[in-house]
Amino acid sequence: MHAPTGKRLADRRINTLSFGQTDVGMRRDHNEDSLLVNDDQRLYVVADGMGGHAGGEMASKIAVSTIDEFVSTEMSPLLNGQKFKGPIEQHPALMVLPNAVKAACAQIFRTAQEMPDLQGMGTTVTAVSFVDSFAFFAHVGDSRAYLVRDGHIEQLSEDHSLVNEQLKAGLITEEQARMSRFKNIITRSVGFEEDVAVDTMVVPIQPGDIYLLCSDGLANLASDVEMRDIAYENFLRDVPQRLIDLANDRGGDDNITVITVYVNGDE
Repeated sequence: MHAPTGKRLADRRINTLSFGQTDVGMRRDHNEDSLLVNDDQRLYVVADGMGGHAGGEMASKIAVSTIDEFVSTEMSPLLNGQKFKGPIEQHPALMVLPNAVKAACAQIFRTAQEMPDLQGMGTTVTAVSFVDSFAFFAHVGDSRAYLVRDGHIEQLSEDHSLVNEQLKAGLITEEQARMSRFKNIITRSVGFEEDVAVDTMVVPIQPGDIYLLCSDGLANLASDVEMRDIAYENFLRDVPQRLIDLANDRGGDDNITVITVYVNGDE
């Protein structure tokens, strides 16, 4: 891997480098995806909105802004600048991001009730926050979180989609899942109802890790191996654009959003 360059954020434990980009794709005339790259909080979010032009764009924007404000307000007082030394199950940051997603869900739902033209809007959310050498994830929908480590790539999130449920039940094969005309139907979203169940994950980070968040505009058109190879073979700052180019070269039938975060180890 080339040595990545870009905006550097350091604390006394780790350094990270992050880059994010969104693209309308080749078939859509507007972008309903939103992203958040907040290096001050080490907070990164991809949101893929749905519910029509205005609704989808509004939902994803509310999601990232609400999560950003919630985490910025809640995280610092909990940690108080000190590294937590207890068991991970008791870490004060564990529920901050899931609660932020729930706050976003309630805000999107309330906005839709106040504006009838936006009723039914919602969004996916895949988010990660880096605290005390851990990556804390919150996830709803079919945007994805990946970890690229030691030459391997692993999907950390589980798609909340009709096709994934069919796949887990053994009703269809992986090849049929890739080709299914129902692959854009999700079974869980942020804001469609007032509350939502949020998947949570915690990963101990290692120097050299690359964390990749993306909307399904990429995941539906690129294999895991292709994402891994592009992450390893390019400067990190170029990875989002290279992945977007790959999706657009294959038709770009949806909006495409990518965030990459590289863990550079101890300062």
